[in-house]
Amino acid sequence: MSKLTIVANIIANADKIELVKAELLKLVPITRAEEGCINYDLHQDNENPAHFMFFENWESRELWQTHMNAPHLAAYMAATDGAVAKFTLNEMSHID
Repeated sequence: MSKLTIVANIIANADKIELVKAELLKLVPITRAEEGCINYDLHQDNENPAHFMFFENWESRELWQTHMNAPHLAAYMAATDGAVAKFTLNEMSHID
C-alpha cells in the first residue's frame, strides 16, 4: 500500500483555545515516535487561533489506524471533550 497523507482540522471553542492547543502539543512527540509515522506536523492559523491543522504522512493506512486507536489519542479526546467545536479529517493520496 502507498503512503497515506492525513489532513486533520480542529476548531476549538473560543474559550478553550489554550486547552486544545496544550493537549494537541502533547500528541506530537508521542506520535512522531510511533511505527509508520513519517511526519506529524501541527499548525495554528495566523488569523484564527482557534483553528489547528495536523499534516501527517504515514507509511500505510494500517499503521495510521493503529495510531488512531492509541491510548494517547483516547486521552486527548477525554481531555478536550466539549472543547472542540468542529473536527474534520481527510485521508489523502499523493498523486504528483
